[in-house]
Amino acid sequence: MIVIGCALRLRTGSTVPVRPGDPFAAGRAVRVRRADSVQSADMRLKPLLLLPAAACAVLLVGCSSDDTDTAATGVTAISAEASAPSAGDVVPASNCPTQAPAEGTEPEWTVEGTTGSVSIVGQTDTTAPLITVDKPFAVDETEVKTLSEGTGPEVTDSSTITVCYVGVDGRDGATFDSAHQRGAPEQFPAGGVIPGFRQALVGQKVGSTVAVVIPSKDGYPQGTPDGSIKAGDTIVFALKILAAN
Repeated sequence: MIVIGCALRLRTGSTVPVRPGDPFAAGRAVRVRRADSVQSADMRLKPLLLLPAAACAVLLVGCSSDDTDTAATGVTAISAEASAPSAGDVVPASNCPTQAPAEGTEPEWTVEGTTGSVSIVGQTDTTAPLITVDKPFAVDETEVKTLSEGTGPEVTDSSTITVCYVGVDGRDGATFDSAHQRGAPEQFPAGGVIPGFRQALVGQKVGSTVAVVIPSKDGYPQGTPDGSIKAGDTIVFALKILAAN
């Protein structure tokens, strides 16, 4: 988490201090709850934690949050879809499939950047999304593509969403976070994320499969302290919104 001296409040009500300069709580063991279990896990990059330090007090009020945090590890390719649950439903881990799409699957969205390009296959009921990068990929403006529109409630800034997602760095094509690798969705406030990721959420309907390309200015203008995302990097997400409260 790019926040100094803040704390992350888990759904259990306990508070875990965030080490100063600790981006996204990387390498920190915390107690978390995934679905119906509580377990210890190493934290890495998560959309909930994709906030510049200056936004901490404004968006998260002291960087406390009621969302559920789960373990994260780096990955390479991903996908997921599930029948869209009603708002407030608990989404099982099986809703973030881990299997890659079949070889030769046609991309649903291709973006030509100022340099490079990216092709995206959205998640399905049985396969994870796939983001293929012709690197280095970069864009000047955030672009959002609804790959498949859901039929559930509309996501607002005040919604707490449940989502499967994968994030890839356009500079080198490396996956920096994936709910699909973990096999379980994440939950966080739609209004508490970086600007580019928020644009991919707010206004979408539950059940939608979405892709977004985010320039540095709407993501991490200074990069992340651990260097995994560098200043100037464009980042790419493919996601599916499973629920919104």
